[in-house]
Amino acid sequence: MGNQGRPACGGILVRGNQTTDAIKESHAVLSQLAALDLAPHVRVETGADALGPFLCLRLNDEQAQSWAPGHDTLQLCDTLHLDTLNQPADLMREIVVTLLMGPVAFEFPSLDELLSAVRIRRNIVLAARKTTLAFHTREVDRPPDCWTYNEDRGFTVLPGVSLIAALTKATQPEVSGSLYAFSCYRATEYVILLGIAQELEKINPALLQQLQTMWTARPIASGEFHEVFLREQGSMDEPLPPRYFVPGDRTWFRNPDEPSSEASGFEGSWVMYLGGGLFSNLWKHEQPYTLARKCVEIYHWRLGLYLDENGEERIDEARIEPMIEAALHNPAELQRIIAVMERYREPRGVYTDAGGCIDTTREFARWVRPGTADLVLPAQ
Repeated sequence: MGNQGRPACGGILVRGNQTTDAIKESHAVLSQLAALDLAPHVRVETGADALGPFLCLRLNDEQAQSWAPGHDTLQLCDTLHLDTLNQPADLMREIVVTLLMGPVAFEFPSLDELLSAVRIRRNIVLAARKTTLAFHTREVDRPPDCWTYNEDRGFTVLPGVSLIAALTKATQPEVSGSLYAFSCYRATEYVILLGIAQELEKINPALLQQLQTMWTARPIASGEFHEVFLREQGSMDEPLPPRYFVPGDRTWFRNPDEPSSEASGFEGSWVMYLGGGLFSNLWKHEQPYTLARKCVEIYHWRLGLYLDENGEERIDEARIEPMIEAALHNPAELQRIIAVMERYREPRGVYTDAGGCIDTTREFARWVRPGTADLVLPAQ
């Protein structure tokens, strides 16, 4: 059961185990995850490397193939009869099971860090389910009682306003009573940041205060946000399985059609995976996307392309909506489009007739616990 190097297995890798009894240690981890009943289906490996001892837990191959053939986790809730919308424990179960069948190990420096990661994913899903934006390609705004705008810094939180409250009001119309306009990319940043901040409020208030101070001075966004807050698994050379998603993942569906990708806001679609085979719909939160619908929608953008009075590319969404519905109800056409779109995307800047909108990577939150956090804020 033990070995001298880091295991090649996927699943969950936890460092800092203190005992030599691997079974006892694994049961302690699964118990904390409310998943001790999975113990008969979990393969346990232990070892040590330059970073110290580790414990690796992964769903055995037979069970993983039975529940999610080919690492396709989109049907997992149906297979396990989970009601993640109405049963909070079922959402946590889906997160844990998909982590345990990860093709690449999810590494944590401690059991506490693993527990925080699971809760952050839950927080992100719950926030993403409620997030709705107003779609404008040229306008941006935020709740004026929480945010202020500066051309050099962008939107910052007003002094004395809670970061958690500001993010919630900007993204959740059931709280603010209004819809605010900004990009789907920025919206995913806000949802992730909110999920992290809610966990920090409980386990690392000092880091939350640093975030609060940062966002009243300047926001962290775009590439810098990715570097500071997110881990990424997969690559163009070693892609993750195309249907492998863990609730709380951020992913990108690329528009593989070069002409329509020139339209502002239609280069692709950034979404959060909600679990249960559904992806966030940031314009209509009550109508989340299936993978098929997201692929069909993006495919049809090319058929809605036109030039406005200023000669700029635009997409006529009203025109293509009936086409999308027709394709979804035409099995032959649906199969044709899925065959084109459910391929891995090409690298940025590369367009081919083969299509492909599925990203090769997934993004999720960094470690956040005192003493083990690798979420390090830059200087203001």
